[in-house]
Amino acid sequence: MAVKLSSLTLSRGIPKWVPLIACISSISCLNRIPAVQEIDQTKTPPNDNEFDLRFQSWRNRLMPDDLIRVLDTTHDLNSAIKLFRWASRQKRFRHTADTYFRVILKLGMAGEIEDMEAFCCEMVREKCPGGEEALIALISSFVKHRRLSEAIRVLVIVTSNGYKLPITECNCLLGALVVDRREFREILLVYKEVVKAGILPNVDTLNYLIEALFEINWVDSALDQYRRMPRKRCSPNSKTFEILITGLIARNLVEKSVVVLGEMIELECEADLIFYSCVIPLFCSVHKAEEGMRLFRRLRASKLVPNLLIYRVLIQCLSEGLWLGDAINLLEEMIGCGLTPEDDLFVYIIKGFCKLGKFNEAEIFLEDKCVFGTDPHNALLEGYCTFGDFHGAKVFFEKMFDMNITNNFSWNILVRWLCENAWTSKAFELLSRMIISSFIPDSATYSAFVIGYCKLSKCKNGLELFHQVCSKNWVLDSASYSELVETLCQMERIQEAAEVFCYMSSNRCALKSSSFDMLMKGICLTGKVDEAIRLLALAYYSGASCSNASYKAVMLGLSKLGKHGDILVVLAKMLVGGCTLDVEAYCVLVRSMCALNWTEDIAQLFNLMVSEGLAPDSETVANLLLCLSKHYQLHMILASVGRLASDGEILNSSMYNLLINGLLKEGYKSEACQLLDIMLEKGWVPDALTHGLLIGSSVSGLPDEETLAYGNFSEQDKIGNILAEGLGET
Repeated sequence: MAVKLSSLTLSRGIPKWVPLIACISSISCLNRIPAVQEIDQTKTPPNDNEFDLRFQSWRNRLMPDDLIRVLDTTHDLNSAIKLFRWASRQKRFRHTADTYFRVILKLGMAGEIEDMEAFCCEMVREKCPGGEEALIALISSFVKHRRLSEAIRVLVIVTSNGYKLPITECNCLLGALVVDRREFREILLVYKEVVKAGILPNVDTLNYLIEALFEINWVDSALDQYRRMPRKRCSPNSKTFEILITGLIARNLVEKSVVVLGEMIELECEADLIFYSCVIPLFCSVHKAEEGMRLFRRLRASKLVPNLLIYRVLIQCLSEGLWLGDAINLLEEMIGCGLTPEDDLFVYIIKGFCKLGKFNEAEIFLEDKCVFGTDPHNALLEGYCTFGDFHGAKVFFEKMFDMNITNNFSWNILVRWLCENAWTSKAFELLSRMIISSFIPDSATYSAFVIGYCKLSKCKNGLELFHQVCSKNWVLDSASYSELVETLCQMERIQEAAEVFCYMSSNRCALKSSSFDMLMKGICLTGKVDEAIRLLALAYYSGASCSNASYKAVMLGLSKLGKHGDILVVLAKMLVGGCTLDVEAYCVLVRSMCALNWTEDIAQLFNLMVSEGLAPDSETVANLLLCLSKHYQLHMILASVGRLASDGEILNSSMYNLLINGLLKEGYKSEACQLLDIMLEKGWVPDALTHGLLIGSSVSGLPDEETLAYGNFSEQDKIGNILAEGLGET
């Protein structure tokens, strides 16, 4: 901020060392500080006697300029403050805004905020000429040196004393806070101080506020500030729309960003190349080619010259959207502007032709544009194979071979297609020609043949190739890796599959989720649950995602081994990994907790399961009821039992008998009678024990597991059991 020194009212003439225009701030003396030196707090400050002796000759003729020169060369903070106070005690000396500026700046740079604030207030009380400009210059200096907390404190003092701060200085502070991603409360405080001081915010002020609101995901508030701009006598500029569109697209609110773009065009807001270079790639990244082209046409209408990035993203987006005519026109325009397209732009267009099955047009395009790069030709070759036209691929490959533009990838495309279609013998013929042509097989070649052997169920040959890959310190590609693991699992060669997984995972290669699930199930079925748990850790290391199926396989394996406590550890890993519990996982957990007699946890878990609409199997319910009845805790699942009784056929007569018995013993007679009514509605008759409790008979004990077992309750339904008790039979 350039302000003439004459705006300061000083007690004497302008010193000779002061330039007429201050380039750094509105305080002239700032020009004498090229940089704020580090403050050395280790030195012992001189005592009063030393000060008196050193400055004895200045007692009656000390001038502010003299003090400023000494302060500038005093690196010790305590000494500088002591010197400042010594000067204050001199009868004929009065501090100026410049001297206050020096000591306040030193304190702020040292992080002594409270002392800094006290000196600011003292300068205001002393009513030093130029004090207002000094405070403003302090804000500017603190912002420049990223002492933003100090700048905020000074700002509050400025506004609270009725000084007018230029909006440009406020914007510099706001901008620094936003760039440094400081807490929103600090940004809001600065904005409130601006408003409180009666300073009218401009578009830059509001842009910083909107950007800060997006940072904390207050999208509606950000849009509200944008809508209210006209009320604050501001018109949104291109930076406003850049912030809005960027923030909305980053939060997957693409349709809202399209609406905002429409409003920008309707307002006829002019934009610069920076805006277009930012926003066009954003729309292209979310496949909004129409909006990208809309902006591109405005760019050209503004007489701006598109750069290589804009052409690249538009051609890619148009090609992926199969707008090939527009993509080719842009490519030709780009060439006409003197920009040389790289091969990847031709690749995008060729892939578009291949998706449409227009292979002849793709070849003509390559010929017309005199494209001799290998990558665009490989893209077309791969397109032939993907489309299943191996004859067309072979003919085109021969053209490439004659043009001497084939590479390893060209050969591997054909080898891969043959292997994937189980034509391994023809693939070997092609491999022989490849080697004769001085092309050395690489990991992609080996990966193709691994797939070929797996397609033929020759996993032994596939494993041999895999071991050769390991010996060369290579890795298989993702598809052949998954194919090999799945084939080995299907042929019950689980240990070999685990070895493949361990090698690939150690090289940070992630296995497809479904393939990993198959491997985990196979290992757990062999009883090697500890190894399965080790593989879970390897999967995390390699970046593979573990699904519910993998965790359930481990949990089931642990349950069969009776390691119920370990299941909870696996559950914790499962939840941390972002997996959710399905009905099978819930059932395993409930049965494990029953084995551990964790009644309260069982009840909570069961209630959660039923509340999510999941219906447990009868075996799980039987275990649950037995466990809770033994500990007189059946009342804890009353609501869930009611839902199961009304929604399905999970509860059998044995379970009803146990529930009624247990609830009566726990003092829940009303609920027990309701279950009895449901039981009778289903045509089931309570057993002798339940009947005895209902009529007040002194029958003790609870059913055992055999009595409760599903499918073993026909005798309990006989009326004879009840009659026998009524007649006193034993």
